[in-house]
Amino acid sequence: MSKNKGHSSKRGNLAVTAVALQDHILHDLQLRNLSTADHSKTKAQKRESRSKSLKGNTKAIIDTGLKTTLQDPKVEDPEKEYVLDPKPPPLTLAQKLGLFEPPPPLLSSDEWEKVKQRSILQGDSMQPCPICKEEFELRPQACLQAFEKFTNKKTCPLCRRNQYQTRVIHDGARLFKTKCATRIQAYWRGHVVRKWYQDLRRTVPPTDAKLRRKFFEEKFTEISHRILCSYNTDIEELFSEIDHCLAINRSILQQLEDRCSHELTEEDWEKIQIQALHRETYECPICLTPLPGSGDSHQDASGMRCSQTSRETVLLSCSHVFHHTCLLALEEFSLGDCSPFHACPLCRSCYQKKILGY
Repeated sequence: MSKNKGHSSKRGNLAVTAVALQDHILHDLQLRNLSTADHSKTKAQKRESRSKSLKGNTKAIIDTGLKTTLQDPKVEDPEKEYVLDPKPPPLTLAQKLGLFEPPPPLLSSDEWEKVKQRSILQGDSMQPCPICKEEFELRPQACLQAFEKFTNKKTCPLCRRNQYQTRVIHDGARLFKTKCATRIQAYWRGHVVRKWYQDLRRTVPPTDAKLRRKFFEEKFTEISHRILCSYNTDIEELFSEIDHCLAINRSILQQLEDRCSHELTEEDWEKIQIQALHRETYECPICLTPLPGSGDSHQDASGMRCSQTSRETVLLSCSHVFHHTCLLALEEFSLGDCSPFHACPLCRSCYQKKILGY
């Protein structure tokens, strides 16, 4: 009887052990498929519970016309750190029997702080993600969740350790913000320096001969363009000014023509001749030889009598006297002048002439 009892007790122990092992294996498979580190599911569950609580607490509000201040809902801190792993499941029968080691207890806040400090000293957040090899950014990255689903077990991608705990930290996001701010400042400083250098290139001429020539060519082009842009190009005003100048010239020419075309009478010529006598002109202003009828016309420097007394003398309406041949030669010489009237060689006024006989 004792042997049968021992044999039956051994069979019972084997049956309990088999049941415990089977239960532990099934429980382990269920935990692997549950994705305990799925942050999106935990947040969705929180939203559903929050919405249910809000629906249960809603009350009808009567509009009384009075202004009421609405309290803003509590906003969660986006940089708050929290543990993703839920509470450890109860021990299985195999773990209670000592067939498997129980799961490690949850880390306390002090232990998590030590782990974080060790990670900071190693510079883990400064390195790219070991799974996707990309930098840690502000947007959520689910590389670890994808790795767990792909491998169908909870194993660290680096040290291959099982049964680890996860905690959300924001060191990578803070380092990414600092890096972005540094890049923005570097780009802004580069923009300021480039702008300063361009202004310097526009104001200070270079020392190289070719660059110096190009610098002054650009300056000259810029100044010319600025002058052309500032110049008033009103065509109507320009044409009106031209018409005004032409009208003035026509009036002056008309006055000159009226004055020159007026025929002088004998009395006018007598008065002009009297004025010419009062001038006491004894030499032709053109050839500088004595005029006929002058007091010094009968002698020259050698004491010989001048043979030019036969040359005719002409009197101009401006009371100047010349040799007729000299005046004709001067008029022929000045045929290229654009003026329709001849001008006196002395007073530059238009004239009428009269040949005098001595």
